[in-house]
Amino acid sequence: MARYVDGFVIPMPKKNLAAYRRMAKLGARIWMEYGALEYYECVGEDLKVPWGMGFPRLARLKPGETVIFSWIVYKSRAQRDKINAQVMKDPRMNNPQMQKNMPFDMKRMVYGGFNVLVQA
Repeated sequence: MARYVDGFVIPMPKKNLAAYRRMAKLGARIWMEYGALEYYECVGEDLKVPWGMGFPRLARLKPGETVIFSWIVYKSRAQRDKINAQVMKDPRMNNPQMQKNMPFDMKRMVYGGFNVLVQA
């Protein structure tokens, strides 16, 4: 059962979490309408790790920020490409007001597409 995943790490001002939640709920609805299999938006809670590089350091969090860790699951990369093209054409995603009021700095968002290596 092959899968493909888009993953995101987003530094998020804590004061903007409510606005981000509203935007994420809309995103979830749109991606699922176009065929994504799963959609997750998670906010950092246990970020002080005893080893390795924690998300605060990775995301270069500033005071008053937390991190959003999110992913979208697709059947394949081809399906992801098709769905993302449809999503980007959707007028709900191209609302100038939404883009103007983005609750985070898009330049600091980390994003990538991943082949699933292990699935249980």
